[in-house]
Amino acid sequence: MKITFLGTGGGRFTTISQKRMTGGFRIDGFAGKNFHIDPGPGALVRSHEFGLDPSGLDILFVSHAHIDHYNDIEVLIEAVTQGMTKQKGLVIGSKTVFERYKQWGPCISKYHKSKSDLLMLFRDQEVDFDDFRIKGTKTSHGDPTGVGFQLNSKDLIISYTSDTGYFSDIHKYHEGADILIASVLRPGKKSIKCHMSTDSFISLINKVKPKLAIMTHFGLKMIQAIPEKEAQNIKEKTGVPVIAAFDGMSIDIDYKNPGNFKIEYLERN
Repeated sequence: MKITFLGTGGGRFTTISQKRMTGGFRIDGFAGKNFHIDPGPGALVRSHEFGLDPSGLDILFVSHAHIDHYNDIEVLIEAVTQGMTKQKGLVIGSKTVFERYKQWGPCISKYHKSKSDLLMLFRDQEVDFDDFRIKGTKTSHGDPTGVGFQLNSKDLIISYTSDTGYFSDIHKYHEGADILIASVLRPGKKSIKCHMSTDSFISLINKVKPKLAIMTHFGLKMIQAIPEKEAQNIKEKTGVPVIAAFDGMSIDIDYKNPGNFKIEYLERN
């Protein structure tokens, strides 16, 4: 199984400046399926630059209706459905991905919703597929319908926080995770409303105790602080292997032993 980052930037100003790419990330080979998670601006272009075929995706996931998470969802739907000629793929998202709720959404046109299966996911909702289960996880963020997820297969559990502030029972939504992927916008204690910082990620890791923790979705202050240094600090304080994701980073993970992994940096075409 591989997790490949087509963008490790997040927030308005990283997105505008492109100090880090904002194409989200892929999970390939989980329970035999290929996922693209939160395809923000550049997801399609970065897929091709790093040699990944978007038409080979099975599932697209959009956590909420902020542009750094959904911008390229429609063009990826076109890739999956072979230019809207095939009924193919599954799109999973928050309510605002598919419908308007107050000032948020929808993120996908009626036309683009017509050729793929759709799943509106809510926190605490569990949906079973043939070889895995997905559970919606709670977020505390600007879009009140936003969700993270936990993917649960026979041999591996992956959790993704998406954008969220830290709250008292956040760990309960990610309990049991072998791999914990989190949006960590700012370094140290410099948290802002609706987002996690290094210190809050430390608190989450200490309660979840994953075999591997991955931080991504960095704001400008995190980039300036150097995410790799923040990851080393988290590792020292938690005892858990922690990776600061980087654009074009591909992590090859032993499916049955996720603490065993190899990092590769893909060349851009």
